[in-house]
Amino acid sequence: MRSRFDKQLSLLNDHLIEMGAMIERAIATATKALQNGDTAAAQRIIEGDEIIDMKEREIESLCLKILLNQQPVAGDLRQVSTALKMITDMERIADQAADISELCVYMSGGGFPYGLAHIPQMAQATVSMVTDSIDAFVKKDGGLARKVIDRDDVVDGLYAEIKNDLIKLIRKDAGAGEKAFDLMQIAKYYERIGDHAVNIAEWVIFSITGMHKDKQLL
Repeated sequence: MRSRFDKQLSLLNDHLIEMGAMIERAIATATKALQNGDTAAAQRIIEGDEIIDMKEREIESLCLKILLNQQPVAGDLRQVSTALKMITDMERIADQAADISELCVYMSGGGFPYGLAHIPQMAQATVSMVTDSIDAFVKKDGGLARKVIDRDDVVDGLYAEIKNDLIKLIRKDAGAGEKAFDLMQIAKYYERIGDHAVNIAEWVIFSITGMHKDKQLL
């Protein structure tokens, strides 16, 4: 019985890693599409969002199957419960990547105006947070999860830098207001991705310790 349960948990980890790789690619591709004005690539991310939704449903089904058939307790129950929480944030990360891609299409290419380097830096930081939060779950590494939470300050700092850059841009060129607004919205999407990565990391800590930030205990 335990051997079968362990195989199901291993399969769950494999699915989470696969979904993680999918959302990492989505963020990276959306960012590259934005930088290069590649609306075709952006459109592929939008259309591919349904595939990630299907993966979420597949993982959810597996988790429910484990809960119903194996009736895990304590640490095992926390691990499966955490996976259910994680896929919600992971799916929302994919939605943010699709939202960025939709704005890329709306802006009709052209890349970043005025050399706004902070946006790709922010994207890179959020991809790293997403990757490490999922790795922390698979490896049961609470220290790595806490590092993800700490790195949210970096993303918030970059968001503030972008806001300042765009304010300066509008002051210099009032005609750039619409594009500046779109870029501010894109930065907000990246900031939300970072928040979702933090959520995942917090649930990883819960799966290991039984404690969540709001002091829930299981």
